[in-house]
Amino acid sequence: MLPGPSTAPAPEGKASLPPAPTPLVEAVPNVSEGRRADVLQELAAAAGGVRGAHLLDWSADPSHNRSVFTMAGSANDLAAAVLRLFAVAVEHVDLRRHRGEHPRIGAVDVVPFVPLGETSMDDCVDLARRVGREVADRLGIPVFWYEEAAVHESRRPLEAIRRGQFEGLSAKMHAPGWSPDCGPATPHPSAGASAVGARAPLIAFNVNLTTDDVAAARRIAGKIRERDGGLPGVKALGIRLGHRGIAQVSTNVVDYRRSSLETVLEAVLREAADLGVEVGGTELVGLVPAEALPAAGAERLRIDGFTPDRVLDVRLHRAAAGSPAPDGPR
Repeated sequence: MLPGPSTAPAPEGKASLPPAPTPLVEAVPNVSEGRRADVLQELAAAAGGVRGAHLLDWSADPSHNRSVFTMAGSANDLAAAVLRLFAVAVEHVDLRRHRGEHPRIGAVDVVPFVPLGETSMDDCVDLARRVGREVADRLGIPVFWYEEAAVHESRRPLEAIRRGQFEGLSAKMHAPGWSPDCGPATPHPSAGASAVGARAPLIAFNVNLTTDDVAAARRIAGKIRERDGGLPGVKALGIRLGHRGIAQVSTNVVDYRRSSLETVLEAVLREAADLGVEVGGTELVGLVPAEALPAAGAERLRIDGFTPDRVLDVRLHRAAAGSPAPDGPR
């Protein structure tokens, strides 16, 4: 069991982050719900309801049918907030009825822990495994450890765990080599399974096309992602955003030092031009480290609605100063 932190909400106007010497961790749970406003608000309340953990940002997308919560705090308090989020998701999300563009295996699909400041990756690996065991024990959800927390090399890439999605999960878990790292040997009936891990900062950077031609988006994604010979440290999918009538090249920049956001955008622009397709703009999901922004200015990235609040460093500073958690999604 994790040590029991205080779960009382922080007093209004008071800083809920620990003082600087306390090891600081970021968590970015992704939940398979992006449409029901009442459920999203309950999820956000759970994520931001633990003293010592702070909800920095959250967003929801109805086409993906997915929400992303960015949280930071001391390890044990952050773990308590993540567990509260799991409990709400399991109560309200039934993957047997869930439909969305984004691949998923669980109601809480993935929870990465990211070291901040002086926190080590080993600390985050330990935290991921402790939280994974707690999720399995409390909620009966099978858990796969991924990235730096993986104990099987085949499970290091998140996409390997997600392959087959929720619909293929039962068969996959009965295949050789795919028993979960902890928890039941079969999926939770409605909540599936979860991937819990530790990783370096990742930037979800999406490029929107001015067409609804998803084949074009998929072709561009195949050209720029690392696994198909494209940009190092870049994963990409082509999807259709039905509620907006456009196609999107959805990327995860897993190493912005190897491939900058500018490099990713330039590659998409180049491939789109070859197909006679235009780019309408870009978007961030979650926050971006200040170091990853171009020295010449964020406007070079054409990010829709960009403000300094989208920068991780800014949100951490404001949280430490007592800025209230966001009361709605972007």
